[in-house]
Amino acid sequence: MQVSEILAAKGDRVISIDSAATVRDVADTLQREGIGAAVVNGDGKEMAGIISERDVVASIAQHGPAALEMPAADLMNRTVITCTPDSSTQELMEQMLASRIRHLPVVNGDALVGMISVSDVVKAVLSELKWMTKVLQDQLATAAAWSTDED
Repeated sequence: MQVSEILAAKGDRVISIDSAATVRDVADTLQREGIGAAVVNGDGKEMAGIISERDVVASIAQHGPAALEMPAADLMNRTVITCTPDSSTQELMEQMLASRIRHLPVVNGDALVGMISVSDVVKAVLSELKWMTKVLQDQLATAAAWSTDED
């Protein structure tokens, strides 16, 4: 299965946060939207980085309550690992495991077209496995019927 198929099912909405937003704003946005990461925009258009729940927790652990007033730009990851609509679930799993990340922005050329989470990948793989199981069960049932007819 490809990223484009996952996005077709889940939608292509991407939540972005201004780089000047505080960590408190980031936490509020992540909680309100029910997401684990958001793209950080430097100028409102370009992807400047990505910020996740892990980044928020790490900043609070390191700086205490003062972290809540820090700007997102201070703790976002500036090196953003991305995927494309043509990426496969296998490639996503390998990239997420190798990089120890749970969210991948989806880019098509220079355009940000979606966000894929590890749970999106798990759902897609489970869906594929259910479909393959059904196909195999149908094939076994057909083979059993043919075998019974020959006896």
